Amino acid sequence: MYSILALICFAVFVSLALFPLAKRTGAPLLLVILAVGMLIGEDGIGGYLFNDFQLAFDVGSVALAVILFAGGLETDKGVFRSSGAPALILAFPGVLISAAIVAGAAYFFLDMPLMLALLLGAVVAPTDAAATFMFIQQSELKIPSRVKNTLLLESGFNDPAAISLTIILTVIIGATLQVAADDWLNYIWLVAAQIGFGVIGGLVGGWLLAEVMNRLTMSIGIYPVLAVIGGVLVFAVTYLLGGSGFLAIYIAGMTLRNRLHIPLERITNFSEGMQWLSQMILFLILGLLVTPSALPGAIFPALICAAVLTFAARPIAVFASVGWFQFKFKELVFLSWVGLRGAVPILLAIYPVVAPGPVDILFFETVFIIVVVSLTLQGFTAGALGKALKLDRE
Repeated sequence: MYSILALICFAVFVSLALFPLAKRTGAPLLLVILAVGMLIGEDGIGGYLFNDFQLAFDVGSVALAVILFAGGLETDKGVFRSSGAPALILAFPGVLISAAIVAGAAYFFLDMPLMLALLLGAVVAPTDAAATFMFIQQSELKIPSRVKNTLLLESGFNDPAAISLTIILTVIIGATLQVAADDWLNYIWLVAAQIGFGVIGGLVGGWLLAEVMNRLTMSIGIYPVLAVIGGVLVFAVTYLLGGSGFLAIYIAGMTLRNRLHIPLERITNFSEGMQWLSQMILFLILGLLVTPSALPGAIFPALICAAVLTFAARPIAVFASVGWFQFKFKELVFLSWVGLRGAVPILLAIYPVVAPGPVDILFFETVFIIVVVSLTLQGFTAGALGKALKLDRE
């Protein structure tokens, strides 16, 4: 136990200590954390063998839930007046457009089976909440609030569509690509349940949590812990009821923020710390899970899909979804470029690997490379693009 505890704490400590360096160089911190995890892993100097995909998926899901809860706590209801509609349209129809374009490229250019190509598109389509939140925090660029809020809300809301698509396509592929007509009704219900129960669970759970915290008289240090534990409870119960726990915990965080009567500062400070810790653990685990020596076989298809996703799928999705929302052209360009991929696609790529079916670890490795390309290319250049477009002057 002590050696594992020392390893985890050392890795998290090093990752946090590298934050000033990452900020000065403009390097995406999450990419640095992934690299630390890979260095500790079986091909790195640490030589630690970790290949438990199921454990990584479970721990990563809880970490992502905490990240989304903290993001919800930082979101005031007023942002919906200007950014709610474009964020929701970009989060749902936008994800479908991106997934379809990437799937088409994989099918026609890489000769992938159609269902596998659709699965790849669904996995890499959503932007990542952890990567987006960290970019906003790390970057010193003062982008217009409407653009920033659209990015943040989109990254919090687009998970249910991608998760539902991933589950449906994984089931279809596992069933030897045979789909009966009646099955489509079940799939439509699955998507509706994920979104509907996710919204209801978040609103009701956030309201109940706020009521409990408003009525209890406790030491001020207890409230932040109660808030985070309550948020994770909403996440778990919503999942058990068949809804999207990720959507529920994000909405619960927003609901709690806007209904709580006690001062928020202590709670938001604590949740921000938990958010950073969760991001460290999440990306360290994903870095440990990867075997760098096995990646060369996935490089070519991953680069093709990454190029299509970055230069075609995301821009088309943005302009088609929110181009008529009175954004300026340069704001649409920025929204198109800052569609950061991160932990969500990697976590989704684990699901078909651990599920029964023909999808193997090459699929996971392909998605991992796509995410690394996104974090490297877009993460390093997003700030410079914002300055070139003069968004920080408005």
